[in-house]
Amino acid sequence: MPGGPSLTTGGVANASVVWGIVMSAFAAFGGILYGYDTGTIGGVIAMDNWLDTFGDFGPEVPGATPAGFYLKTSNKSLVVSILSAGTFFGALLASPLGDRVGRKWGIVASCVLFSLGVGLQLDTKWATFIVGRVIAGLGVGLISCLVPMYQSECSPKNLRGLIVGLYQLAITIGALLAAIVSNATKTETSFSSWRTPIAVQFAWAFVLGGGMIFLPESPRYLLHKNNVDAARKSLARLSSSPIDSPEVEAEMGEIMLALAEERAHGGGSYLDCFRNTDLKNGLRTWTGIWLQAWQQLTGINFIFYYGTTFFQSAGIGNPFIITIVTDVVNTAMTIVGINLIDRVGRRRLLLIGAAGMMFCEYIVAIVGVTAGKTAADGTVNLAAQRVLIAFVCFYIAFFATSWGPVAWVVTGEIAPLNIRAKAMSLSVASNWLWNFAIGYATPYLVDSSTKGQPNGVATAALHVKVFFIWGSTCLGCLVFAYFFIPETKNLSLEQIDLLYKNATIRNSTKVREEMLAEKTHHEHHEKAIGDSTSDVAA
Repeated sequence: MPGGPSLTTGGVANASVVWGIVMSAFAAFGGILYGYDTGTIGGVIAMDNWLDTFGDFGPEVPGATPAGFYLKTSNKSLVVSILSAGTFFGALLASPLGDRVGRKWGIVASCVLFSLGVGLQLDTKWATFIVGRVIAGLGVGLISCLVPMYQSECSPKNLRGLIVGLYQLAITIGALLAAIVSNATKTETSFSSWRTPIAVQFAWAFVLGGGMIFLPESPRYLLHKNNVDAARKSLARLSSSPIDSPEVEAEMGEIMLALAEERAHGGGSYLDCFRNTDLKNGLRTWTGIWLQAWQQLTGINFIFYYGTTFFQSAGIGNPFIITIVTDVVNTAMTIVGINLIDRVGRRRLLLIGAAGMMFCEYIVAIVGVTAGKTAADGTVNLAAQRVLIAFVCFYIAFFATSWGPVAWVVTGEIAPLNIRAKAMSLSVASNWLWNFAIGYATPYLVDSSTKGQPNGVATAALHVKVFFIWGSTCLGCLVFAYFFIPETKNLSLEQIDLLYKNATIRNSTKVREEMLAEKTHHEHHEKAIGDSTSDVAA
C-alpha cells in the first residue's frame, strides 16, 4: 500500500509536545483518509448489491460458475486502478498548489475536491462512479503530498521522525477501518451495503479539512513568500511563545538562513532534480523515484486491493474476516516498524524486509500450486490453506516493518534542500503510477480466462502463481536496496549531503559511523573547552 511521504526540512524548535500531538492527530486523519479510500474498494467490488448494480449478468457455465452478476476483468481493472491515475496527477499538482495557495489552504481545497469525488461514487451509474473515483484520486494525491509537507515544516524537530512513522501507521489504520466497515455492511441487500463504506469518507475529509482551517500556515511557506510578520505570528503559535520572544527570533533566523542557502544553490526546477552535481542530485532523485516504484512492486496492494476476491477464489471461508486479519497484522507490525527505523537503520531494514518478503511469497506460491489446490470435487486442504494465510501474514509483517514506513523516510531524507519539494512530488507520483499499473494489470494476471464466452476476456489465469512474480520482484527490491540505498540513521540533512559527496552506497555505513564519531569527538572537545573556561573565570 502506498505510504505517506515526508519532507524533513523546516520543523519548529519547541520543547513542548502539545503542538506535536496536534500535528500528529491531523496527520493521522490525512493518513486515515488516504488508507481508507484505497482499502474500501476491495470489499465493495465483492458485495452482491454492488455487482447487481454495476456488474454484467452471466449465464450458468456447467461445472464452472452459476448464473449471476459478475464484474468483467476489464471493468475490475478500471474501477480499482482508476483512482491511482487520479492520484498520480494529484501528486504532481501538489507542489505548485502548495507553493501558490499555501500548505494549509491547499489541504483544505484537496479535502473539498476529495468530497466531491466521494459524492459522485454514491451514484448508480457506472460512468459517474468512475468519474468520482478519478476526482477522489486527485484529492488523495494532493493530500498524500501536502499533509506531510505541512507536518514536516510545522512539527517540533524532536518529533518529526516519529510523525513520519505515525502517518504511515494512520494509513494502515484507515485500511483496517475500511475492512471492518465493509465486513459490517456486506450482508445488506440494499444500496447501503456499499454506499455506507464509501460515505464514511466524508467524515475523514470533514475532520481534516475543517481542522486545518483553525491551524496556522507553515511559517516556512510564509517566509518563502516574504511574509515576515505572518510567519512570526505563525511561529509564535506553533512554539507556544510570545511573538517577540528570543525563541521565535532564533527560529526565524534559522529558517531564513536555510532559505538563503537554498536560493544560493541555484535553481530549484524539475530539471535541476536530474542534473549531475557534486551533491549527486540526479542519483538522489532517481533513487527516490525507484524506491517508491519498488515499494509498489513488492505486490502488497494485491492483498489490499484484491485480497477479498482472491481469498474467495482460493476457497477460503469468510474472506472478509481474513482481510480484517491481514489489516490488523499490517497495523500492528507498522507500530513495530516505526520503532525500529532509528534503531536498526534504514538500509538494514530494507534489506531484511525484502529478503523476508521474497521467502514468504515463494512459500505461498509453492504451497498454492501443490497442496493448496482445490480438488476436482471442490474440497480443499485446510492445513495448506492455513499455511497460505500464515505466510501471507508473515509477508505483510515484513512489509509493514520495512518497506512500508522506511521507503517514505528515506525519500524525504535523501533529496537536497533546494529540490526536496519537487523531488518528493516526483517520488510520490512514481508511487501512484506503479500503483495504477499494478492495480490495472493484476486482474488480467490472476483471474480465470473467460475467452470463448459471451463478452469473454483472455487472461493469464495465474491465480496463486502470481506470488512467483511478487517473490521475484522482492528479489529486485533486495538488489536495489543493496546498491542504491545508503545508511542515513542519526545523520543530519547536512551530513547526508556530505555522505553522498564523499562515500559510495556500499561503504555508507562505515563512513556514517566515522562522521558520527567525529561529531561526538568535536562536541566533547567543545564541552571540555567550555568547562575549562568556566574554571578560569571562577
